[in-house]
Amino acid sequence: MKKILLLWLMISSLLVAQSKIYFGTGYTYNSENISYQGYNKSVNNNGARVKVGYGDRAAYAVEFSLDYLDTKNTYFDSHDGKKYGFNVELLKAFDFGIYVNPFFKAGFGAGYLNTPADVNNGSLTYGSFNLGTGIFIPINEHFDIEMAYEYKSVSYQKLDSNLTYSPSSSLHTGYIGVNFRF
Repeated sequence: MKKILLLWLMISSLLVAQSKIYFGTGYTYNSENISYQGYNKSVNNNGARVKVGYGDRAAYAVEFSLDYLDTKNTYFDSHDGKKYGFNVELLKAFDFGIYVNPFFKAGFGAGYLNTPADVNNGSLTYGSFNLGTGIFIPINEHFDIEMAYEYKSVSYQKLDSNLTYSPSSSLHTGYIGVNFRF
């Protein structure tokens, strides 16, 4: 009952606040540590993010984002392709009366990596649990700069359905971007 009441209060605060739709885009630097049956590898890649959200930069928001990673480094095979992801996150920001608005966010994601290492499909799907923190730097009412750090616990599907283990990783992301609020 407490969880339902807390969820209801949070949703009602979204409706009462001066919420706005916003669009954002930015650059990501990703450092991923992959582990799979004794196979450990660190991969660093550049990426881009496009997102849409609804909320107030000084209160709560919900964000939907699309990630693109340029896989210049290989994950499982030397012919690995691009990596794409979709995330849904709930964000809580604070307005302490200083020039920046710090925030925390949590959510989940899913995506796929084009790779010939998966003998059946030619790509691996994955799911992730996301945690992050950062700041909004308001420029004016309709524009802000965002700087953030995110941690994602990623679980990939099995490379072969006959195996018992599936790859997992911890993904650390630095993000800098801009948001346009309407």
